[in-house]
Amino acid sequence: MAQINPSILSADFARLAEEAKAVQGADWLHVDVMDNHFVPNLTLGVPVVESLARATDTPLDCHLMIEDPDRWAPRYVEAGASSVTFHVEAAAAPVRLAREIRAKGARASMALKPATPIEPFEDLLPELDMLLIMTVEPGFGGQAFLDIMLPKIRRTRELIAKHGLQMWLQVDGGVSASTIEQCAEAGADVFVAGSAVYGAADPAEAVRALRAQAEAVTAQSSWACDH
Repeated sequence: MAQINPSILSADFARLAEEAKAVQGADWLHVDVMDNHFVPNLTLGVPVVESLARATDTPLDCHLMIEDPDRWAPRYVEAGASSVTFHVEAAAAPVRLAREIRAKGARASMALKPATPIEPFEDLLPELDMLLIMTVEPGFGGQAFLDIMLPKIRRTRELIAKHGLQMWLQVDGGVSASTIEQCAEAGADVFVAGSAVYGAADPAEAVRALRAQAEAVTAQSSWACDH
């Protein structure tokens, strides 16, 4: 089943509780944490995640675009995140970190920037609950989807199938009504959508429409039939 994770990076930060309620029916809320070091942008941190976790019943999917995730990622689980994604480019000990996130009770996820290949990390896949393929350069919302990432999504799905894993494959960046079907056909099943949801007149309806698009394609895709 396709999952839609609205990104609050595109929401009104002054009204986060209301913006969380505006996407009723979303599978997760995607929370972009940026430190102005790993990426050239600064967003929010642990205190805001703690407040948001109290304000919504929708589980939080925290994407850490930060340096030293080995130190900070466990704090986001303690703050209320149900899934924590660290960037492999920033992690010193990704296996140990994934195990610590899981041990604290959250889903462990690893993200790859566009230029980072998946193949060197094949042996890490069993340690993860989700893998995130960035379909834009991380740091800013509203960027155009990089269709050259589609082969990488396909290769990642093939590796997941090769190892018989039940992990999710997430895409983040430029996901919209015009790109989500390509991502689903390539093998993604979790979709982060920012402006495509929060820029819509009815964000909750946008979530439903995107999910329906993705599921229609997934039902006919070879990777899902083999899954």
